[in-house]
Amino acid sequence: MTGDLAAAAGMGTADLHLHTLASDGTAGVVEILEHVEEQTDLDVIAITDHDRIDAAIAARAIARERGLRAEVIVGEEVSTLGGHLLALFIEERIRPLRTLSATVAEVHDQGGIAIPAHPLVPYPLCAQSWVLRGLLDRSDERFHPDALETFNPTMLGRPWHARVVRFAEENGFAAVGNSDAHALGAIASGWTEFPGQTAEQLRAAIVARETMFRGSFHGASGQFRTFGRQLAKYGRDARAGAAGRIRRDGSGRDLGYSPEHVRMDEPDEALR
Repeated sequence: MTGDLAAAAGMGTADLHLHTLASDGTAGVVEILEHVEEQTDLDVIAITDHDRIDAAIAARAIARERGLRAEVIVGEEVSTLGGHLLALFIEERIRPLRTLSATVAEVHDQGGIAIPAHPLVPYPLCAQSWVLRGLLDRSDERFHPDALETFNPTMLGRPWHARVVRFAEENGFAAVGNSDAHALGAIASGWTEFPGQTAEQLRAAIVARETMFRGSFHGASGQFRTFGRQLAKYGRDARAGAAGRIRRDGSGRDLGYSPEHVRMDEPDEALR
């Protein structure tokens, strides 16, 4: 269990980077919540689908209705021109495909926490060191990220882990660990320890730089199995969308939650 040792030391555990069927994950909201409740000791999770927050809002509502142990943070993995950014503690969707600096500032304008995902990896989806230093050089702290994802157990994160840890230490970033889970079995393979147990205590720990990363790296075979599940999901999504267009009944793909659990100001089409 993820939190046994942490709980003994008065520390909470959080996994702040989870994907659902609403983006490129392979499990629905209820499946994820039940897995977290029954198979982990996590105190806090964040649903961070790509460029949408509808499933995260639904997950928070369901967790509260059921009185589940783990608190759900509404999050989003935002696609920016400078790499992917985890936006946590938000209530409105952050628009994608803008500069990293503008996106970080918008997260802060909502009172949220901004964390570059799988940084320093030489890949367009990842924030690079010179981009992050440029943000820190700005006098306005609205443009400063709050932490770095220093542990990401995927094939993106493993080769560059030590470099990211050094960069975070040298530049005064809070360190967090996450699973970047796209399948149930990956949840809590990476996590963050923090003083306390609640989401608000986690937020305070990130701001105070009192968090620690933990976890174990994925094996390649597990990741390839997840890729296979994702390909099957994309096929189902395409067939469901095509069938809905043919029938003209508005039905579409499975988003992994019931519509009554989410109230959005934007139409669903704007979130895809």
